[in-house]
Amino acid sequence: MTQEKQVLGFIGLGAMGSPIAQVLLAKGYPLVVHDLDPEAVRCLVDLGAQSASSPREVASRAGTVLVSLPDLDATRDVALGDAGLALGTEIKTYIDLSTTGPRVAREIAAGLEKHGITALDAPVTGGIAGATQGVLTIIVSGPQAAFDACGDIFQAFGRHVFFVGEQPGQAQTVKVINNLLSATAIAATSEAFVLGAKAGIDPDILLDVINNGTGRNTASDDKFPRSVLPRKFDFFARTEIMYKDISLCLQEAETLEVPMWVGNSVKQLWGYAMSQGAAKQDMTTLITHLEKWTGVEVRGKR
Repeated sequence: MTQEKQVLGFIGLGAMGSPIAQVLLAKGYPLVVHDLDPEAVRCLVDLGAQSASSPREVASRAGTVLVSLPDLDATRDVALGDAGLALGTEIKTYIDLSTTGPRVAREIAAGLEKHGITALDAPVTGGIAGATQGVLTIIVSGPQAAFDACGDIFQAFGRHVFFVGEQPGQAQTVKVINNLLSATAIAATSEAFVLGAKAGIDPDILLDVINNGTGRNTASDDKFPRSVLPRKFDFFARTEIMYKDISLCLQEAETLEVPMWVGNSVKQLWGYAMSQGAAKQDMTTLITHLEKWTGVEVRGKR
């Protein structure tokens, strides 16, 4: 006889949260959902979820609540605010899929612990495609027993699940390190392709050489052929999100007194894009700011 799955709460039905919630529904998990966007909630209700009017109500109807939120203030408010999860009557486990950085993760874990709630920080990587297909990489830290108890939930929407330690915030540290490397790849590859264009080199040929040589990276392998060279700029991740993650990584490095020479240079370039009004633009538009300096356009013909 198939065991009935537990009711889960889910808060934050944005670009990543909505597809993750849909995958959980498809895997048979009953969901109680909340989001400030009523249309996002309606889409999930149409698929079988139940709606709740506040995070507190979600936490009074589900013992385990997952959140996927875009910024630090929203995450704090949902967890610890006046109508937050901490005041719910049913919640025992909080799972944060957002990228908040280790400092906020530790703050929220300590706040929830006062209410008898165990926190797992569980940031994800793999993008919207990975979320939609249920094949994300999930990085988790927090009490081992809580992680073990939530194993089936993580396996429902993740292909690779890594437990990195029991200290709150350790998974967030791993995630922002990963995102700094991703941001560095985009920045360096953008500079390289603008240089190539200025020298009159066909960007399609340059891409082939790089991807068959030692310069291959996540930007050249995926983002450039898919979004940059066709000038689609549709990777569906905003510049402001990447800048936030870089800043969180460097903030932790400063706390731990680790010099980040390259990381700070990368932050400068992304910060320049932010200053040019790119906050809401797709992160792959970073190259356009370098193009303006040099008077070239990097456009593939494929």
